[in-house]
Amino acid sequence: MKLKIGTYLPNFAYGEDGIDHRARLRRWIVRAEELGLDSIWVTDHLLRARDMYAMTWLEPMSTLCFAASITERVLLGPGILLLPLRNPAILAKEVATLQALSNGRFIFGVGTGHYPPELEATGAKISERGRRTDEVLDLVRRLVGGETVTHDGSFFRLNEVTIEPSPAPLPVWVAGGSQIAHRDSVERPVMHANVARRIARSDGWFSRPSATPEQVADDWRLLQPFIKEAGRDPSEIEIAHGQWLHLTEERDPVRARTIQHEAAVKIVGRSRAQELLEQSYLFGTLDEVLEGCRRRADIGVQHLLIHPYTD
Repeated sequence: MKLKIGTYLPNFAYGEDGIDHRARLRRWIVRAEELGLDSIWVTDHLLRARDMYAMTWLEPMSTLCFAASITERVLLGPGILLLPLRNPAILAKEVATLQALSNGRFIFGVGTGHYPPELEATGAKISERGRRTDEVLDLVRRLVGGETVTHDGSFFRLNEVTIEPSPAPLPVWVAGGSQIAHRDSVERPVMHANVARRIARSDGWFSRPSATPEQVADDWRLLQPFIKEAGRDPSEIEIAHGQWLHLTEERDPVRARTIQHEAAVKIVGRSRAQELLEQSYLFGTLDEVLEGCRRRADIGVQHLLIHPYTD
């Protein structure tokens, strides 16, 4: 199977620096499609998640509408949308609109999020994020599927709500899994059973960017009984894997990493040790980066998503 390649947009919420970032972002989107990339993705953070990043991003669904208006072929999606922050009826309307404007090219990438201030700012709690995610996901699926929904749940109540235009296609990709255990990691390093069940009912799986190829392979084996329990065929679930990356033609491995860390710190800040970044993401010379991509493809990754630090 041919490895699919996607790119994250560097749709950072820059300050006033004299650069026309709308024109800059437009060029990036158009060029990605011209190059034949398979997909374009955006990151979602309501606030600046200071435990992981030095930057924050433009609102993802608005950014994807912008991308849909200037592309024709490439797939579009959030990687991933933080569902506990959302109202399901409003989100279903946004999803249905994006599917209409993109002619069905939208992929609904979803996850729970990890940053307590974002959850608190939207009236949620970190302890509720899994249950909120499941409730929002179920309601959006039903609403975008054309159902008139009456629902009295733990967090939301709907009375004969119908979202139009619908029904609309809604491929769902779910994020979660193991990652490298480190003092600077902001999440537990293992896949929770509830996350595994969520993935098993989806069309695609975002393995953690901070997971090694071996951990991705182990997670996929762990997922098999959950997929079987859900009555699914594993071949129906596409395995995606995102990677932060700064490419350099520097041939010296030490110098290449120095250049890459200089690029990385502007976006991910200094909250995580350099050793953790190198264990988690693609670093080194072009040959080393290519070998890292091959390792991920060899263990079953079907859609590799590159997240650039810079243009």
